[in-house]
Amino acid sequence: MDSTKSSEIDTDFSPYLIIYKDGHVQQLNGSVFVPPSLDPRTNVESKDTPYSPENNLSLRLYLPKNTHQNQKLPLLVYFHGGGFCIESAFSSLYHSFLNSFVSEANIIAASVEYRQAPENPVPCPHDDSWTALKWVASHSDGKGPDDWLNRHADFQRVFFSGDSAGGNIAHHMGLRHGLDKLEGVNVRGIILVHPYFWGEKPVADGTDDVNLREKLEGMRRFTCPTTSGFDDPLINPAFDQNLASLGTNRLLVFVAENDFLRARGWYYTEILKKSGWGGEVEVMESKGEDHCFHLAYPTSENAVALLKKFVSFIHQD
Repeated sequence: MDSTKSSEIDTDFSPYLIIYKDGHVQQLNGSVFVPPSLDPRTNVESKDTPYSPENNLSLRLYLPKNTHQNQKLPLLVYFHGGGFCIESAFSSLYHSFLNSFVSEANIIAASVEYRQAPENPVPCPHDDSWTALKWVASHSDGKGPDDWLNRHADFQRVFFSGDSAGGNIAHHMGLRHGLDKLEGVNVRGIILVHPYFWGEKPVADGTDDVNLREKLEGMRRFTCPTTSGFDDPLINPAFDQNLASLGTNRLLVFVAENDFLRARGWYYTEILKKSGWGGEVEVMESKGEDHCFHLAYPTSENAVALLKKFVSFIHQD
């Protein structure tokens, strides 16, 4: 192989990844994988359980160690971020976040691992996530393959959530549930943290940085080469004819003041209200913060406030 060609950059998607002209991909971001464990800091126990063995896919379950036998807890199904191409449900970043959240909220959680681009482009992450949800829902009668979900998940108090690309997935899982109900499941709310939505044209207060838009649009083509464009409903909910079918009546959206996706988060709530969907929307904006700051700086004042709002949203009903 020509060593010059192998080091020649085709597309630079920093801080996510770099694609070289010989076709190989270098991931620049994404934390190390960690095994499930009993976390001594939070006293939360975790384990991995397969939901799609044919695709070697599992999800990570989290449960407070002091949960009583057959005690029912709200169930959070979480979808990690990473632009559909990096990060994992098993990374140290998300493992730490879910341990903290499950402890603070006293819930059971399922963090979904899904296949990613470039080997498995969008919509594969969405399809895997729906497969995971159907597997989780198979426990609603208490007769599924996993004992934790059978014993402890309250399927009348289910929540979907995710950050960035995972927020995009959580939104679409809400739509699929609205159109094709998960049997025995009541989705009491959806929480989107700095969700990844985009479009052909900037929205009000959106970024007019040409270089940033070109990078994001190139990233979209990389993760979804079959896309119909940047007004594809998978990335721009304003063009989704099924938007009013969102399968919950409560929605919480977090945005961050310095996030390049901030305006898209606000725009999403506006178009949802106008779509005919009859639910209630809350928005919390973190001042002076950037995209997914709460994962990088979990003990900061604004991250703690985000976590507390997240917890209160789950328990307020």
